[in-house]
Amino acid sequence: MSRIVELIEDIGDVPFSVEPSMLRRRSRDYFWYSQALAEDLAGKQADVIVTPRNEADVIRVAAACARRRVPLTPRGAGTGNYGQAVPLQGGVVLDMSEMSDLGWARPGHMRTQPGARMHIVDDWLRLGGQEQRLHPSTKRSATVGGFVAGGSGGVGSVTWGGLREPGNVLAARVITLEDKPRAIELRGDAAQKINRAYGATGIITALEMPLAPLNEWIDVAVAYDSFAAACEAGLAAALADGLVKKLLTPISWPIPSYFGPFGATCPEGKSLLIAMIAKPSLETFKSLIGAGEIIHEKPFDESPAETPLYEYTWNHTTLQVLKSDRNFTYQQCLFPHDRLLASVAEMVDLFGDEVWHHLEFIRFGGRVTASALPVVRFTNRARLFEIVEIYERHGVFVANPHVFTLEDGSRHKRADADQIGFKAEVDPYGLLNPGKMRSYVPSRA
Repeated sequence: MSRIVELIEDIGDVPFSVEPSMLRRRSRDYFWYSQALAEDLAGKQADVIVTPRNEADVIRVAAACARRRVPLTPRGAGTGNYGQAVPLQGGVVLDMSEMSDLGWARPGHMRTQPGARMHIVDDWLRLGGQEQRLHPSTKRSATVGGFVAGGSGGVGSVTWGGLREPGNVLAARVITLEDKPRAIELRGDAAQKINRAYGATGIITALEMPLAPLNEWIDVAVAYDSFAAACEAGLAAALADGLVKKLLTPISWPIPSYFGPFGATCPEGKSLLIAMIAKPSLETFKSLIGAGEIIHEKPFDESPAETPLYEYTWNHTTLQVLKSDRNFTYQQCLFPHDRLLASVAEMVDLFGDEVWHHLEFIRFGGRVTASALPVVRFTNRARLFEIVEIYERHGVFVANPHVFTLEDGSRHKRADADQIGFKAEVDPYGLLNPGKMRSYVPSRA
């Protein structure tokens, strides 16, 4: 603890807190979605929360941590699910929420500080007729930096792919954790070195991201007699290149019954296809839905009193179920593009009522396929990992959400970049979010 006292003296007027409730809150994310992680990460917390106001503050804190050999874990809004922001070895949690300057927006791209809230960013961009290409289902609380460092894709991936796809992160400015910290500008492919690295490969102080033209989106929900029918219609829409869409999510019954007031409007026993469709494409979308019945059609609305349909998709689906029953968890899958519907049907038959299925149609490596975060009835840890093995034996990729290390959990969601080599350059003492990159060996003692 003497190191922490000395560090606090070193950082001068940079805001910090050692208040116990603050330490608990800012040392957590949504890892409790996984009963395995809830057990593994119980009691892990920072010794001090530091909230930099600008890059100069970040450099000062990084230098103090290097000098005192104190671990540092960057944090966005804490909306991740794998313990990305949980400090395994205590030390500093660097809360980036005050570094929220919106920076600039130009045609096709923007540059912001990492703590900018994604919903505020879109409100700002809308004034200039643009919007973010991608955002997580936690958009109304997530930050741009947290999304890039801890996420992988989300709403918009059906058109643009995930963050790992070339062009979806244009540049990143990072601060190294050395005795004399450096600012490094990573552009193009080099920016992938910080993508989904949990802050272990540098402290992000600015991001340059591509933008899309603003569309007038319509939230649509279509009911089907079977999950297979919802999947078939969703795939037809995903493959329709002329259809402007942002979200295509088939959801099997009984998941819709957990959707609160919206769930009450869903027909008993029916599966859903949830979609975000650009208004000029709505007629085309309706021609592709087959025997489905439209049960909801409404202009997209993110105002505080409303719940946009994307908050029933991606991992918000899991959250909707957990609100009523904490005896569930989830998995993270990527289905093979060349036998997509057959593979989905195989998994549905194999797991029965133990796994409740929903898909997210995406582009991955230039091909249309589906990611999935199926809701899993929890029995025990061994069964969770057995389910992972079963998926993989049947040719379905899994990014295991019940582990907290990059190597074991990210897999197909990781970018093609030498993140371990870059970490040796920017974090020679192994102090950046230590324990999350288990194969890294510090280059200095």
